[in-house]
Amino acid sequence: MDCYTANWNPLGDSAFYRKYELYSMDWDLKEELRDCLVAAAPYGGPIALLRNPWRKEKPASARPVLEIYSASGVPLASLLWKSGPVVSLGWSAEEELLCVQEDGVVLVYGLHGDFRRHFSMGNEVLQNRVLDARIFHTEFGSGVAILTGAHRFTLSANVGDLKLRRMPEVPGLQSAPSCWTTVCQDRVAHILLAVGPDLYLLDHAACSAVTPPGLAPGVSSFLQMAVSFTYRHLALFTDTGYIWMGTASLKEKLCEFNCNIRAPPKQMVWCSRPRSKERAVVVAWERRLMVVGDAPESIQFVLDEDSYLVPELDGVRIFSRSTHEFLHEVPVASEEIFKIASMAPGALLLEAQKEYEKESQKADEYLREIQELGQLPQAVQQCIEAAGHEHWPDMQKSLLRAASFGKCFLDRFPPDSFVRMCRDLRVLNAVRDYHIGIPLTYSQYKQLTIQVLLDRLVLRRLYPLAIQICEYLRLPEVQGVSRILAHWACYKVQQKDVSDEDVARAINQKLGDTPGVSYSDIAARAYGCGRTELAIKLLEYEPRSGEQVPLLLKMKRSKLALSKAIESGDTDLVFTVLLHLKNELNRGDFFMTLRNQPMALSLYRQFCKHQELETLKDLYNQDDNHQELGSFHIRASYAAEERIEGRVAALQTAADAFYKAKNEFAAKATEDQMRLLRLQRRLEDELGGRFLDLSLHDTVTTLILSGQNKRAEQLARDFRIPDKRLWWLKLTALADLEDWEELEKFSKSKKSPIGYLPFVEICMKQHNKYEAKKYASRVGPEQKVKALLLVGDVAQAADVAIEHRNEAEMSLVLSHCTGATDGATADKIQRARAQAQKK
Repeated sequence: MDCYTANWNPLGDSAFYRKYELYSMDWDLKEELRDCLVAAAPYGGPIALLRNPWRKEKPASARPVLEIYSASGVPLASLLWKSGPVVSLGWSAEEELLCVQEDGVVLVYGLHGDFRRHFSMGNEVLQNRVLDARIFHTEFGSGVAILTGAHRFTLSANVGDLKLRRMPEVPGLQSAPSCWTTVCQDRVAHILLAVGPDLYLLDHAACSAVTPPGLAPGVSSFLQMAVSFTYRHLALFTDTGYIWMGTASLKEKLCEFNCNIRAPPKQMVWCSRPRSKERAVVVAWERRLMVVGDAPESIQFVLDEDSYLVPELDGVRIFSRSTHEFLHEVPVASEEIFKIASMAPGALLLEAQKEYEKESQKADEYLREIQELGQLPQAVQQCIEAAGHEHWPDMQKSLLRAASFGKCFLDRFPPDSFVRMCRDLRVLNAVRDYHIGIPLTYSQYKQLTIQVLLDRLVLRRLYPLAIQICEYLRLPEVQGVSRILAHWACYKVQQKDVSDEDVARAINQKLGDTPGVSYSDIAARAYGCGRTELAIKLLEYEPRSGEQVPLLLKMKRSKLALSKAIESGDTDLVFTVLLHLKNELNRGDFFMTLRNQPMALSLYRQFCKHQELETLKDLYNQDDNHQELGSFHIRASYAAEERIEGRVAALQTAADAFYKAKNEFAAKATEDQMRLLRLQRRLEDELGGRFLDLSLHDTVTTLILSGQNKRAEQLARDFRIPDKRLWWLKLTALADLEDWEELEKFSKSKKSPIGYLPFVEICMKQHNKYEAKKYASRVGPEQKVKALLLVGDVAQAADVAIEHRNEAEMSLVLSHCTGATDGATADKIQRARAQAQKK
């Protein structure tokens, strides 16, 4: 254990800091880091170097080179810079490289040097040029802050949703501030800058002067400032050599340290661990690294070569031409176990396990000591936790073996934490490998989440490793293997040296019917790469027509899209394609396309009936569908035309169409309607009132009601209305008028073709029994009983029924007999029925 703590450095009495090597860097840097623009992404992210930036001492012919490496120094991309001068580099949260140019244009590149997009920071930045820039991260995304040549600041808090904010002017600012940074407070990004001995905080509305509480006197300038990884704390380096540390809101001072060095540092970053009360700042000069905190002394390291500091969630990464190291506060669990002469339960358990492997009885002594204190569960938990914070697999195994040894002596220790730690460490060791180059710590891994780590492996095109991790952790397919295979397929379609047929076959063989994989998304990527035929082949594997059709339309394969939509049976989808085709093709080609697709044609006709009647007429004309064309003109005559001449003309067109369709009945009916319309107009002119658009029967009825009996009869003759129908019409109309005298004359004008029972029924409907009895006597024998019952003459109805000897009629009369009133009649019928049965 003594050797293990050799690289531990105390800072005060309560904290130790250690620095260990992550990788030996094998990158072939031809220049010093000081001669490059450098950007390193957090969470073990990649490193970007822009060699030969624009400097006066460089020859004009030297073209800059942008190179991207993994954290272990493995080259990922290299490209000649052909754009304008770059002021600053930085990585977004999605591991996209942001290159801020002097003209305010920000170019965005992928991890492998592929150009993604660009955006501008506004006309003011373009006019005044960029002096300095910062890329920062917030909970909303990655932002960019710009200092212009006019000494004004422009800021965007999220480059994914670009909204530029021009910050207020700093009064009296005639030159660039000595240092500045971005601070996030209350979910809003601010600018903190130093001008001589003064500090100013810029928000979207105002510029406020701020003063750090408890600052040592004599400060005439701030040379450097740093905000912690979580934006909660701030450090200020003054020209007096003092480092002030406090909250980012500048309301509370944590401590102040005199480093006795007045030269401005190259870098200053925070080094703190989550949930730790210790706060420390790492300051770097050319050949010196200093760790300071709330202690009278500091920790100092000698830097053998140019180094660059990368602040992390729980420490600081330090890389140079030859090494990549990690500096952090020793976690509590590790400190308890490994510090010299520790009697913590975890330390005793680790010793017990080692003695057990040596088959020494001391193992039992250590174990009994822990059990007597009742601290065995705590010892196991300490070993598990400490294993997570160890970088080297051998030490991880030693601690986990100790935890497993201790678990054997516990009855009810839940194994979840042990199993989970074993799985997490196996994943971490896999991604920390030199060839992968993602040196995540356990704390960073938990903050980043497994889903984001998988995304980063996919971004590096490490698909096999990502799939192995998914299978090892038994993640749901939709979140794990399926998603990674989809990303692999999207990358596969970009390989233009392979034929479309081979790529499509390889993707289908690998993906098959894997749940959660959308072939349409892969096809869209292929189309975006200019491989339309490959996209069509991939869409053949997409089972959802709703996903196929929109992309086919986008690729201008509308006819194929129509076929797919019809195959799906989804009418909404078919309508979508039809409307797209209508806008894309000329009318003739559109109609010809529809003729080859009967279902689509039928649906489009339905649409036109409600939305585009003229188009519907054109469709019927092109198809020589005279029957439907005639029906169309009939509907049009009633829907649009108000003038009688126009309506008659439309009906005449309809009749001609029906004759062409050899539908003589429809043609004759249409001609009759034309005659009726002309007659109705003439009646309106001569008699007044409303006749137009009435049916033939209603027209006759209206004439009768108006007292125009002769005209009604003439109309009936002209249109060959049958006598029975005419008598019914006249009977109903006269009864409605209650013109009983005229009704009686009408009934005697000639023998009724409908009989006289309707007269009885109509009169009773009008509640006129007197008139009804007149016609009851004239009703024929077969309907006599029914007529008499209608007028309430039950006794006479019984006599007639008995005379007819009709069982049905006698039963009908009996059903109308009520109580004592008709008792005699009922008896008479019963006797008649009895006599009939005897015979």
